[in-house]
Amino acid sequence: MSRIGKKGIEIPAKTEVKVNGNVVNVKGSLGELSRDFKREIKIEVIGNRVELKPVKQTLENNALWGTFTSHIKNMIDGVNTGYTKRLLVEGIGYKADVGPNEIVFKVGFSHPVKMSIPKGIKALSDKGVLVISGIDKELVSSFASSLKAIKKPEPYKGKGIRFEGEVIRRKEGKKTA
Repeated sequence: MSRIGKKGIEIPAKTEVKVNGNVVNVKGSLGELSRDFKREIKIEVIGNRVELKPVKQTLENNALWGTFTSHIKNMIDGVNTGYTKRLLVEGIGYKADVGPNEIVFKVGFSHPVKMSIPKGIKALSDKGVLVISGIDKELVSSFASSLKAIKKPEPYKGKGIRFEGEVIRRKEGKKTA
């Protein structure tokens, strides 16, 4: 039994949730999201709540129950408030330039690294801080982690791309005798 799934989800004001078979559409002030779910979990909108119940009690369905509840909650939060990830670009000469549909990184390689910005994502760059925002939590998080993977922070000086608030374990350099 899923503790998260049993609670259900409150639908805030000015938000529409529609269920057509196994497709859930959520519409809010920032936009609209749609997602296809498996049929093992029954999804219903009752009043101003979304209720989920497993069709059949199995271990997999109990695991999916809480997962689907979290996905729908993230969709509702996304269309109302949105999600942001802040990345820090640290190092001498390291920078990120945001164009209309791509980000160009200069992070110590012999060439600039270009990443195209997916549809539904907004990117802003300001003095070593790169802000990624959008309404789809999974898309924002996966794009931010792919940007971090371009140049992970190294343990000696901490140069590279990291999330804001992330702690990099530093190593001690060479000692002089």
